[in-house]
Amino acid sequence: MDFIDIAKTAKRAALKLADADTELKNKVLQNAADKLEQNSKTIFEANAKDLEAAKQLVETGEITPSIYKRLKLDENKLRDMVQGLRDLINLSDPVNKVLLRRQLDEGIVLEKVSCPIGVLGVIFEARPDVIAQVSALAIKSANAVILKGGKEAVNTNKILFEVIKSAAAEVEGFPEEALQQIFTRDDVAQMLKCDGLIDLIIPRGGNKLVQFIKNNTKIPVLGHADGVCHIFVDESADLEKAVKIIVDAKTQYPSACNSVETVIVHKDFPYASALRDTLIDSGIDIVDTPRDWHHEYSDTVMSYLIVPDIDAAIKHINTYGSGHTDAIITENKENADKFIRQVDSAGVYHNVSTRFADGFRYGFGAEVGISTNKTHARGPVGLEGLTIYKYNIRGNGDIVRDYADGTKIFHHKDLPL
Repeated sequence: MDFIDIAKTAKRAALKLADADTELKNKVLQNAADKLEQNSKTIFEANAKDLEAAKQLVETGEITPSIYKRLKLDENKLRDMVQGLRDLINLSDPVNKVLLRRQLDEGIVLEKVSCPIGVLGVIFEARPDVIAQVSALAIKSANAVILKGGKEAVNTNKILFEVIKSAAAEVEGFPEEALQQIFTRDDVAQMLKCDGLIDLIIPRGGNKLVQFIKNNTKIPVLGHADGVCHIFVDESADLEKAVKIIVDAKTQYPSACNSVETVIVHKDFPYASALRDTLIDSGIDIVDTPRDWHHEYSDTVMSYLIVPDIDAAIKHINTYGSGHTDAIITENKENADKFIRQVDSAGVYHNVSTRFADGFRYGFGAEVGISTNKTHARGPVGLEGLTIYKYNIRGNGDIVRDYADGTKIFHHKDLPL
């Protein structure tokens, strides 16, 4: 089947899936979770093949050691994957929620109702767990999805997808064609041209991947190009909190997009020397004069800047940041509130690590990615971010002419949801 046929099949399935009830979708998720557990041995065997092949790619420099680490699917990751599916079952259905109900006139009621986006095209690199996360979110939000994973994890991606699709096929009434998988660059090229069939492209990977997709499609793209996250240490910051938060944000998972890349310190912070020394002792390399302040190290390296005041910190972040996640460490509530109001990012935090920027940690069950867009969805995108809305009107033979000539008038009365 060529890509156009795959996309048309997904589109037809999306229209059927939009009418699926919550019970049906949850049944698929439960079956998929069970089957992932039952097929764990086969999944780990497939992953072992990918890891063996990836070793050579690391040696030749085709992939980095950090990418190799992401490829590994162990019992802990599989357990989290399965739990993510089961968590979604307990979340409310994001589809067919009435967001607004308004009586336009007697007998004419307008409703704004959430609905699926349609067909999602998801392109990701070296993260086999994305298969389960995104498939599960698509199922619960009633979207069809076409998945393209990185070649480094081709065996793992195949088996994970087969397990989940077989789980969907076993549930009567669920259109299994809503789940599709592609493998080639030619398929991706075709996907990017299918603006009549694909409703949203979601890239999960490095800056090069995201920029390439944005520059080569007319389809809306949900994603972030960089994860240049900042932490500002205000003059009233507690040293112990600052150390704990920054070390976590830099070393807990350095290659993550929500890892801190620049620490900004107020010139009057009394423990600046102690903070710097402790960070270095924690294994962090500090760069005082980076060639580019807009730089994602994806390693235990970070830029370091001293500023005269909070206004300079905010200006620096809004100038060089990527609009992803930024934090302030301070005991001054007024400064915290100012920072949260004025920093223009998808996530703005007070006295917590930037690593909290994650759909699972937000209680979304999982995420399809983190968006720095300013339209539709922003930050970790879970179920709600995979829905849009439509306006429905119910009446009884009503026509606009009556209101145009003054026979009737609108009274626009909001009704309880």
